[in-house]
Amino acid sequence: MLDWLYNIVGWILVQIHSGLTFIGLDTDSGWAWGLSIVLLTVLMRLLLVPLFVKQMNTQRKMQDIQPKIMKLRERYKHDKERLQRESMKLYQESGTNPIMGCLPLLLQMPVFFALFSVLRSVAEGNVQYGFTEELVESARAALIFEAPIAAQFNSSSEELTALGSGDPIMAKVIIAVACVIMGTTTFLTMRQSMKRSVSQMPDNPMMQTQKIMMYMAPLFGLFGLMMPVGVLVYWVTSNVWTMGQQHFLYRKQPLPGQEEDKAKSGAAANGSAKGMLSRKKTAESAPEPEEQPKIERKQPKKQSRSKRTGGGPR
Repeated sequence: MLDWLYNIVGWILVQIHSGLTFIGLDTDSGWAWGLSIVLLTVLMRLLLVPLFVKQMNTQRKMQDIQPKIMKLRERYKHDKERLQRESMKLYQESGTNPIMGCLPLLLQMPVFFALFSVLRSVAEGNVQYGFTEELVESARAALIFEAPIAAQFNSSSEELTALGSGDPIMAKVIIAVACVIMGTTTFLTMRQSMKRSVSQMPDNPMMQTQKIMMYMAPLFGLFGLMMPVGVLVYWVTSNVWTMGQQHFLYRKQPLPGQEEDKAKSGAAANGSAKGMLSRKKTAESAPEPEEQPKIERKQPKKQSRSKRTGGGPR
Protein backbone atom coordinates (compact mmCIF):
# COMPACT_ATOMS: atom_id res chain seq x y z
CA MET A 1 0.00 0.00 0.00
CA LEU A 2 2.90 2.36 0.76
CA ASP A 3 5.13 1.17 -2.07
CA TRP A 4 4.91 4.63 -3.67
CA LEU A 5 6.46 6.15 -0.52
CA TYR A 6 9.12 3.41 -0.37
CA ASN A 7 10.02 4.18 -3.99
CA ILE A 8 10.37 7.90 -3.22
CA VAL A 9 12.56 7.32 -0.16
CA GLY A 10 14.69 4.75 -2.00
CA TRP A 11 15.09 7.05 -5.02
CA ILE A 12 16.14 10.02 -2.84
CA LEU A 13 18.64 7.82 -0.97
CA VAL A 14 20.15 6.62 -4.25
CA GLN A 15 20.40 10.17 -5.62
CA ILE A 16 22.13 11.46 -2.48
CA HIS A 17 24.54 8.52 -2.65
CA SER A 18 25.29 9.31 -6.30
CA GLY A 19 26.01 12.93 -5.39
CA LEU A 20 28.42 11.92 -2.62
CA THR A 21 30.29 9.50 -4.87
CA PHE A 22 30.46 12.21 -7.54
CA ILE A 23 32.37 14.51 -5.17
CA GLY A 24 34.92 11.81 -4.38
CA LEU A 25 33.62 9.35 -1.77
CA ASP A 26 34.10 5.64 -2.40
CA THR A 27 30.92 4.14 -3.82
CA ASP A 28 31.06 1.07 -1.58
CA SER A 29 32.22 2.82 1.60
CA GLY A 30 30.23 3.16 4.79
CA TRP A 31 30.89 6.90 4.68
CA ALA A 32 29.01 7.23 1.39
CA TRP A 33 26.00 5.21 2.51
CA GLY A 34 26.01 6.47 6.10
CA LEU A 35 26.15 10.13 5.02
CA SER A 36 23.41 9.42 2.48
CA ILE A 37 21.12 8.33 5.32
CA VAL A 38 22.15 11.31 7.48
CA LEU A 39 21.49 13.79 4.64
CA LEU A 40 18.17 12.13 3.89
CA THR A 41 17.22 12.63 7.55
CA VAL A 42 18.34 16.27 7.56
CA LEU A 43 16.41 16.94 4.34
CA MET A 44 13.24 15.49 5.81
CA ARG A 45 13.62 17.43 9.07
CA LEU A 46 14.23 20.70 7.22
CA LEU A 47 10.94 20.20 5.41
CA LEU A 48 9.21 19.75 8.78
CA VAL A 49 10.67 22.88 10.44
CA PRO A 50 7.69 25.13 9.42
CA LEU A 51 5.30 22.58 10.92
CA PHE A 52 7.30 22.49 14.15
CA VAL A 53 7.16 26.30 14.38
CA LYS A 54 3.42 26.17 13.76
CA GLN A 55 3.14 23.54 16.49
CA MET A 56 4.82 25.90 18.95
CA ASN A 57 2.49 28.73 17.97
CA THR A 58 -0.46 26.40 18.49
CA GLN A 59 0.79 25.52 21.96
CA ARG A 60 1.04 29.21 22.86
CA LYS A 61 -2.50 29.83 21.64
CA MET A 62 -3.69 26.84 23.64
CA GLN A 63 -2.12 28.40 26.70
CA ASP A 64 -3.89 31.70 26.05
CA ILE A 65 -7.33 30.12 25.79
CA GLN A 66 -6.79 27.68 28.66
CA PRO A 67 -8.71 29.84 31.20
CA LYS A 68 -11.70 29.94 28.83
CA ILE A 69 -11.53 26.18 28.37
CA MET A 70 -11.56 25.70 32.15
CA LYS A 71 -14.64 27.92 32.41
CA LEU A 72 -16.39 25.85 29.73
CA ARG A 73 -15.54 22.64 31.57
CA GLU A 74 -16.96 24.04 34.76
CA ARG A 75 -20.10 25.32 33.07
CA TYR A 76 -20.86 22.22 30.98
CA LYS A 77 -19.38 19.51 33.18
CA HIS A 78 -22.64 17.58 33.01
CA ASP A 79 -23.14 18.06 29.26
CA LYS A 80 -20.25 16.48 27.36
CA GLU A 81 -21.77 17.10 23.95
CA ARG A 82 -22.28 20.81 24.60
CA LEU A 83 -18.79 21.06 26.09
CA GLN A 84 -17.24 19.55 22.97
CA ARG A 85 -19.26 21.82 20.71
CA GLU A 86 -18.37 24.99 22.62
CA SER A 87 -14.73 23.96 22.85
CA MET A 88 -14.50 23.45 19.08
CA LYS A 89 -16.16 26.83 18.56
CA LEU A 90 -13.58 28.45 20.83
CA TYR A 91 -10.74 26.74 18.94
CA GLN A 92 -12.11 28.00 15.64
CA GLU A 93 -12.51 31.57 16.91
CA SER A 94 -8.94 31.64 18.22
CA GLY A 95 -7.51 29.98 15.11
CA THR A 96 -6.19 27.02 17.10
CA ASN A 97 -6.01 23.48 15.78
CA PRO A 98 -5.16 20.88 18.47
CA ILE A 99 -4.13 18.38 15.77
CA MET A 100 -1.11 20.58 14.95
CA GLY A 101 0.41 19.52 18.26
CA CYS A 102 1.19 16.03 16.96
CA LEU A 103 1.29 16.59 13.19
CA PRO A 104 5.12 16.73 12.86
CA LEU A 105 5.44 13.38 14.63
CA LEU A 106 2.71 11.83 12.47
CA LEU A 107 4.49 12.96 9.30
CA GLN A 108 7.84 11.55 10.47
CA MET A 109 6.55 8.04 11.10
CA PRO A 110 5.77 7.10 7.45
CA VAL A 111 9.28 8.15 6.37
CA PHE A 112 10.75 6.12 9.23
CA PHE A 113 8.84 2.99 8.22
CA ALA A 114 9.67 3.61 4.56
CA LEU A 115 13.40 3.79 5.28
CA PHE A 116 13.15 0.69 7.47
CA SER A 117 11.46 -1.20 4.64
CA VAL A 118 14.01 0.00 2.06
CA LEU A 119 17.00 -1.04 4.20
CA ARG A 120 15.40 -4.36 5.11
CA SER A 121 14.86 -4.97 1.41
CA VAL A 122 18.54 -4.16 0.78
CA ALA A 123 19.58 -6.53 3.60
CA GLU A 124 17.55 -9.31 1.96
CA GLY A 125 19.19 -8.60 -1.41
CA ASN A 126 16.01 -7.49 -3.17
CA VAL A 127 16.38 -5.25 -6.22
CA GLN A 128 13.57 -2.72 -5.79
CA TYR A 129 12.68 0.77 -4.56
CA GLY A 130 15.08 2.45 -7.02
CA PHE A 131 18.06 0.19 -6.22
CA THR A 132 19.92 -1.67 -8.93
CA GLU A 133 21.65 -4.97 -8.28
CA GLU A 134 25.03 -3.20 -8.05
CA LEU A 135 23.73 -0.68 -5.53
CA VAL A 136 22.18 -3.42 -3.43
CA GLU A 137 25.49 -5.29 -3.23
CA SER A 138 27.33 -2.03 -2.52
CA ALA A 139 24.98 -1.11 0.35
CA ARG A 140 25.06 -4.61 1.82
CA ALA A 141 28.85 -4.58 1.96
CA ALA A 142 29.22 -1.02 3.32
CA LEU A 143 30.58 -0.84 6.87
CA ILE A 144 29.91 1.81 9.52
CA PHE A 145 32.56 1.31 12.21
CA GLU A 146 32.91 -2.38 11.29
CA ALA A 147 29.14 -2.90 11.26
CA PRO A 148 27.36 -3.56 7.94
CA ILE A 149 24.50 -1.16 7.26
CA ALA A 150 22.06 -4.06 6.93
CA ALA A 151 23.25 -5.84 10.11
CA GLN A 152 21.07 -6.22 13.21
CA PHE A 153 21.95 -7.01 16.82
CA ASN A 154 20.94 -10.64 16.44
CA SER A 155 22.82 -11.11 13.17
CA SER A 156 25.01 -14.21 13.29
CA SER A 157 28.56 -14.48 12.02
CA GLU A 158 27.25 -16.37 8.98
CA GLU A 159 24.80 -13.58 8.18
CA LEU A 160 27.54 -10.96 8.53
CA THR A 161 29.73 -13.01 6.22
CA ALA A 162 26.88 -13.14 3.72
CA LEU A 163 26.61 -9.36 3.94
CA GLY A 164 30.28 -9.07 3.08
CA SER A 165 32.40 -8.65 6.20
CA GLY A 166 32.36 -7.07 9.62
CA ASP A 167 33.24 -7.92 13.18
CA PRO A 168 30.21 -9.51 14.96
CA ILE A 169 31.27 -8.25 18.41
CA MET A 170 32.00 -4.73 17.16
CA ALA A 171 28.68 -4.66 15.31
CA LYS A 172 26.80 -5.51 18.52
CA VAL A 173 28.73 -2.84 20.46
CA ILE A 174 27.89 -0.19 17.85
CA ILE A 175 24.22 -1.14 17.85
CA ALA A 176 24.11 -1.09 21.67
CA VAL A 177 25.74 2.37 21.80
CA ALA A 178 23.28 3.64 19.20
CA CYS A 179 20.37 2.32 21.29
CA VAL A 180 21.70 4.12 24.39
CA ILE A 181 22.01 7.38 22.44
CA MET A 182 18.48 6.95 21.10
CA GLY A 183 17.01 6.40 24.56
CA THR A 184 18.96 9.27 26.12
CA THR A 185 18.09 11.82 23.44
CA THR A 186 14.44 10.78 23.53
CA PHE A 187 14.36 11.28 27.31
CA LEU A 188 16.07 14.70 27.14
CA THR A 189 13.75 15.89 24.37
CA MET A 190 10.62 14.80 26.23
CA ARG A 191 11.93 16.34 29.47
CA GLN A 192 12.57 19.64 27.70
CA SER A 193 9.10 19.59 26.15
CA MET A 194 7.40 18.65 29.42
CA LYS A 195 9.03 21.53 31.30
CA ARG A 196 7.59 23.92 28.76
CA SER A 197 4.22 22.18 28.91
CA VAL A 198 4.14 22.59 32.72
CA SER A 199 4.80 26.31 32.34
CA GLN A 200 2.02 26.60 29.78
CA MET A 201 -0.62 24.44 31.50
CA PRO A 202 0.19 23.72 35.17
CA ASP A 203 -3.14 21.92 35.64
CA ASN A 204 -2.78 19.67 32.62
CA PRO A 205 -4.65 16.43 33.48
CA MET A 206 -2.26 14.44 31.25
CA MET A 207 0.81 15.56 33.18
CA GLN A 208 1.17 12.34 35.16
CA THR A 209 0.92 10.24 32.01
CA GLN A 210 3.55 12.41 30.32
CA LYS A 211 5.89 11.94 33.28
CA ILE A 212 5.51 8.17 33.10
CA MET A 213 6.24 8.20 29.37
CA MET A 214 9.25 10.46 29.92
CA TYR A 215 10.84 8.05 32.41
CA MET A 216 10.04 5.12 30.15
CA ALA A 217 11.68 6.89 27.18
CA PRO A 218 15.11 5.23 27.66
CA LEU A 219 13.41 1.87 27.18
CA PHE A 220 12.41 2.94 23.66
CA GLY A 221 16.04 2.46 22.72
CA LEU A 222 15.58 -1.30 23.12
CA PHE A 223 13.53 -1.32 19.92
CA GLY A 224 16.77 -0.46 18.12
CA LEU A 225 18.04 -3.98 18.80
CA MET A 226 15.62 -5.23 16.15
CA MET A 227 16.58 -2.65 13.49
CA PRO A 228 19.33 -2.54 10.87
CA VAL A 229 22.32 -0.28 11.48
CA GLY A 230 21.17 2.03 8.68
CA VAL A 231 17.85 2.65 10.42
CA LEU A 232 19.71 3.34 13.67
CA VAL A 233 21.78 5.97 11.85
CA TYR A 234 18.53 7.60 10.74
CA TRP A 235 16.95 7.41 14.20
CA VAL A 236 19.98 8.79 16.07
CA THR A 237 20.35 11.65 13.56
CA SER A 238 16.64 12.47 13.82
CA ASN A 239 16.71 12.46 17.64
CA VAL A 240 19.78 14.70 17.85
CA TRP A 241 18.24 17.08 15.30
CA THR A 242 14.95 17.20 17.23
CA MET A 243 16.67 17.96 20.52
CA GLY A 244 18.83 20.72 19.02
CA GLN A 245 15.98 22.23 17.01
CA GLN A 246 13.64 22.24 19.99
CA HIS A 247 16.24 23.89 22.24
CA PHE A 248 16.96 26.57 19.61
CA LEU A 249 13.31 27.40 18.91
CA TYR A 250 12.38 27.43 22.60
CA ARG A 251 15.09 30.03 23.20
CA LYS A 252 13.90 32.07 20.23
CA GLN A 253 10.26 31.91 21.33
CA PRO A 254 10.16 31.94 25.15
CA LEU A 255 6.91 31.83 27.06
CA PRO A 256 5.27 35.14 28.08
CA GLY A 257 6.41 34.79 31.69
CA GLN A 258 9.90 33.91 30.59
CA GLU A 259 9.97 36.95 28.32
CA GLU A 260 9.10 39.23 31.26
CA ASP A 261 11.74 37.61 33.48
CA LYS A 262 14.28 37.95 30.71
CA ALA A 263 13.34 41.60 30.20
CA LYS A 264 13.57 42.32 33.94
CA SER A 265 16.92 40.61 34.28
CA GLY A 266 18.13 42.46 31.20
CA ALA A 267 16.89 45.77 32.59
CA ALA A 268 18.50 45.06 35.96
CA ALA A 269 21.79 44.18 34.32
CA ASN A 270 21.55 47.25 32.10
CA GLY A 271 20.76 49.47 35.10
CA SER A 272 23.65 48.01 37.05
CA ALA A 273 25.98 48.63 34.13
CA LYS A 274 24.71 52.19 33.74
CA GLY A 275 25.15 52.80 37.46
CA MET A 276 28.72 51.58 37.38
CA LEU A 277 29.42 53.69 34.31
CA SER A 278 27.87 56.76 35.96
CA ARG A 279 29.94 56.29 39.11
CA LYS A 280 33.01 55.86 36.99
CA LYS A 281 32.31 59.06 35.06
CA THR A 282 31.63 60.97 38.29
CA ALA A 283 34.89 59.75 39.72
CA GLU A 284 36.71 60.75 36.55
CA SER A 285 35.09 64.22 36.33
CA ALA A 286 35.60 65.13 40.00
CA PRO A 287 38.43 67.73 40.39
CA GLU A 288 41.52 66.49 42.07
CA PRO A 289 42.24 68.24 45.41
CA GLU A 290 44.93 70.91 45.21
CA GLU A 291 48.15 69.99 46.86
CA GLN A 292 48.59 72.05 50.02
CA PRO A 293 52.01 73.61 50.64
CA LYS A 294 53.95 71.85 53.30
CA ILE A 295 54.51 73.89 56.47
CA GLU A 296 58.04 73.72 57.68
CA ARG A 297 58.55 74.44 61.35
CA LYS A 298 61.86 75.95 62.24
CA GLN A 299 63.30 74.23 65.23
CA PRO A 300 65.83 76.16 67.39
CA LYS A 301 69.35 75.03 66.86
CA LYS A 302 70.60 72.81 69.56
CA GLN A 303 73.23 74.62 71.64
CA SER A 304 76.08 73.06 73.45
CA ARG A 305 75.78 72.42 77.17
CA SER A 306 78.32 75.01 78.11
CA LYS A 307 76.47 77.78 76.26
CA ARG A 308 73.15 76.82 77.86
CA THR A 309 74.60 77.07 81.42
CA GLY A 310 76.50 80.27 80.63
CA GLY A 311 79.73 78.91 81.92
CA GLY A 312 82.97 78.61 80.10
CA PRO A 313 85.71 76.17 80.46
CA ARG A 314 87.35 76.03 83.83
